[in-house]
Amino acid sequence: MAQALTYPARSRAAEADAGLVARLRRAWTEHRLYRDTVRELSQLTDRDLADLGVHRSNIPEIARESVYGR
Repeated sequence: MAQALTYPARSRAAEADAGLVARLRRAWTEHRLYRDTVRELSQLTDRDLADLGVHRSNIPEIARESVYGR
């Protein structure tokens, strides 16, 4: 009877690496979206921001809530 060789420790390490890469990719994507949101809102005039009910000092907070939901 032939027995297949498996390397469970290696598989777990590969899964851990894949999970880490996925988390890093997601974090980078979210950060890029946050940065883009801040940049776009910052380009609006004070009057445009006032029309939206937003003060310029609240832009980072609004972007953070938009991207991260906190």
